[in-house]
Amino acid sequence: MNYYSLNRKAPDTTFSNAVIKGLAPDRGLYFPKEITALPASFFKDIDSKSYTEIAFEAIKQFVSPEIPESILKTIVEETLSFDFPIVKLNANISTLELFHGPTMAFKDVGARFMARCLAYFNQDNTNDVTVLVATSGDTGGAVANGFLGVKGVNVVILYPSGKVSDIQEKQLTTLGQNITALEVDGVFDDCQDMVKKAFLDESITSKMQLTSANSINVARWLPQLFYFMFAYKQLHKEHDEIVFSIPSGNFGNICAGMMAQQLGLPVKHFIAANNVNNVVTQYLESENYNPKPSVQTISNAMDVGNPSNFVRIQEIYKNDFERLKENLSSYSYTDEETKEALLEIYERYNYVADPHGAVGYLGCKDYLKTHKNTHCVFLETAHPTKFLDIVEDVIDTKVDLPDQIKAVIDKEKVALQIKNYADLKAYLLQTI
Repeated sequence: MNYYSLNRKAPDTTFSNAVIKGLAPDRGLYFPKEITALPASFFKDIDSKSYTEIAFEAIKQFVSPEIPESILKTIVEETLSFDFPIVKLNANISTLELFHGPTMAFKDVGARFMARCLAYFNQDNTNDVTVLVATSGDTGGAVANGFLGVKGVNVVILYPSGKVSDIQEKQLTTLGQNITALEVDGVFDDCQDMVKKAFLDESITSKMQLTSANSINVARWLPQLFYFMFAYKQLHKEHDEIVFSIPSGNFGNICAGMMAQQLGLPVKHFIAANNVNNVVTQYLESENYNPKPSVQTISNAMDVGNPSNFVRIQEIYKNDFERLKENLSSYSYTDEETKEALLEIYERYNYVADPHGAVGYLGCKDYLKTHKNTHCVFLETAHPTKFLDIVEDVIDTKVDLPDQIKAVIDKEKVALQIKNYADLKAYLLQTI
């Protein structure tokens, strides 16, 4: 499979080069040259397939022939070493739990898949690769865990000071080894801008190989399409029309769902559930795409004012605004509405959600007002204990810590403070 830059000012490239480079030389995101739908029989017979079989068939075209099928099967098996259960709240609403991996966030799948792909591509390389990544919350921990100890790979994670939860911070600052955390005096968009700038800085890239593990990287982004197929397998016998409500920040997850749809997944519609960082909600109302500085909320992983992956969504729909609106709805919610939803979910269904899942739940409720025969699935993207102070305060109940959280909560944070791009550049160059 070859990939092209969405800025269309760079040569086409291979999957391996797209993974290693992260961004194209023209600063564009990579996108697959072709998308071949799976045969209808694949979805008709999906009940007879395991999760690993589903994932292997879905991802194969995007990585072949560079990763042999036998190696790819192993990568998929190792990536999917945990469950993805559906929990039904009522006849019309379910949640898909994506937090059963090692860092208890949906990004474990993409991070683990990418780490294994990069390790394969780098196995005979004598030069180290530096994974440079910005996080608004869960990406950092997932990437740190996924790449921990991978030979020939160093990981540098930028995160906004005071704008990730305590547990999220512990997950990305306590591992050591080949993982370094940089605490940025700013917001997520500042971190993301620094990362993108570093990729285009020849004074850095001429001396070291950089790649990104944000969802801008094709190997981090594409495996997220697995979730939607796993949910369909669990629900399709009972429900004819399935819709997904996705808490949306950088829009990689929802874009991956749309890629699953391009592969033939029989899903009718997607809902982008936003907090007050609602650039896409406003775009669908006005057709005016107006990025703006991000605002801090209690659903911090969605605090993104200029979502990188929205350009991929526009590419899927060939920049046809009306086609996109047919397939995508978007709603925006305040912190107060999010807290009310957390309490409602707990009191009505005895289910403890996290703030991001609560935003997804609200998206389901709004969509169902005018689509009553739909079954709406919201993605529970992180375990609620990652936002313990918020969740326990709202539901007024003590939530037990799972083992994955207990393992890091008492560890000592180790992070370097930086203020601007000059600080990042100086750090990177001194590691050579």
